[in-house]
Amino acid sequence: MPVRPVLATALGAAALLCAAVGPARAAEPYEVITVDPVGRIAPDGTVTLTGGYRCTGGTGPVLVSSSLSQGDPRLKQGIGGGTARCDGAEHRWQNSGKVSARALKSGAARVEATLTELRPSGILLVPAFHAATEQDITLVQE
Repeated sequence: MPVRPVLATALGAAALLCAAVGPARAAEPYEVITVDPVGRIAPDGTVTLTGGYRCTGGTGPVLVSSSLSQGDPRLKQGIGGGTARCDGAEHRWQNSGKVSARALKSGAARVEATLTELRPSGILLVPAFHAATEQDITLVQE
């Protein structure tokens, strides 16, 4: 049997099946981390950042980390960290960290937030990223 008619029949059947099923829908992201649009600077220099996350399938400890830059994007300040629950539900996170009084001021800033799992691999813990984002925010003095 010639190959062309068989191939044409197979492609035609696939096209009919796709038309019957309808257009494919994009899957919802199941792992995500977000950053709230406003961060806070306390009088003692403590910066607090907040947001939300959702992740699944953690086999090791999962950490929520955040860093902040203002002005030069190459200079980042680590702002705390905490643990996350990767159970598929939406959760809130909050990280706080004290920085030098001159390091940050009220105004525009950029936050990078990451969900990182430390997966067991033999005797080591290997980082595996669940989600990451960068977000422009506004820092406000309390």
